[in-house]
Amino acid sequence: MAATTRVLASGAGWHVADVICTAGAGDRPFEEAHQDFCVAAVTGGTFRYRAQQGTAMLAPGSLLLGNSGTCYECGHEHGSGDRCLSFHFRPAYMERIVAGVPGARALTFEAPRLPPFPTLAPLLAEAEAAREMADTEAFEELSLRIAAATVATVSNATPVRRAPSRRDQKRVAEAVRRIELDADGPVSLSALADETATSPYHFLRTFRQVAGMTPYQFLLKTRLHRAAVRLRLSNDAISAIAFDAGFNDLSTFNRRFRRVMGETPGNYRARRPSG
Repeated sequence: MAATTRVLASGAGWHVADVICTAGAGDRPFEEAHQDFCVAAVTGGTFRYRAQQGTAMLAPGSLLLGNSGTCYECGHEHGSGDRCLSFHFRPAYMERIVAGVPGARALTFEAPRLPPFPTLAPLLAEAEAAREMADTEAFEELSLRIAAATVATVSNATPVRRAPSRRDQKRVAEAVRRIELDADGPVSLSALADETATSPYHFLRTFRQVAGMTPYQFLLKTRLHRAAVRLRLSNDAISAIAFDAGFNDLSTFNRRFRRVMGETPGNYRARRPSG
């Protein structure tokens, strides 16, 4: 089977890969075993997926569901090629996610796939955009959100909105200060969660509820704000400002700045008052 797998990002207990397959109707089905729990978002093409839970046709927008330690088979008798964003979770990591989803019942997936649900579409689009922009820092949060949304959907779980406690608010305030202090370098969601003695998913959910955005969104906001201020106050090269703010790639900085500020960094600087 002609397939290439490129790991986009990884951490303790998880990783995400871009999987491109060029197999066609004349190729033998691909057989392998899931080493971890797998939630793979199909972003192009179609293929048949047969696993312990059953057989399903996978198309763009659907999610392949794989249980750790089980065998599976993929075939392309109906067309050539496909592409997936494949999220993988070690059992202990997945167990912590399931424990943090209100109403979730079990760790094992009972169906081979989720169809293209409209409620999941914005999240999957966000993940595909992160892949195209090579935004590796976004994938830690995205993996947690996709795993939790999948678990909630297959469990028919209804989220329970509870007001954040004073302790939760204190934890988020401390995390905000940490992000502001270290915004010019890598900030790990897992490390932030460990400092608050909570699971990564619980921390992510609480932070979003208290701060109104995710930790990564707050990190980007902080970086872009500092870059914008420096563009107005200095004549430093835009590339230097981008790198000092924590962006590893100038093109990524330019795209994000334009999306948030509505114009390029160069145009933004050109509009500053003279003198």
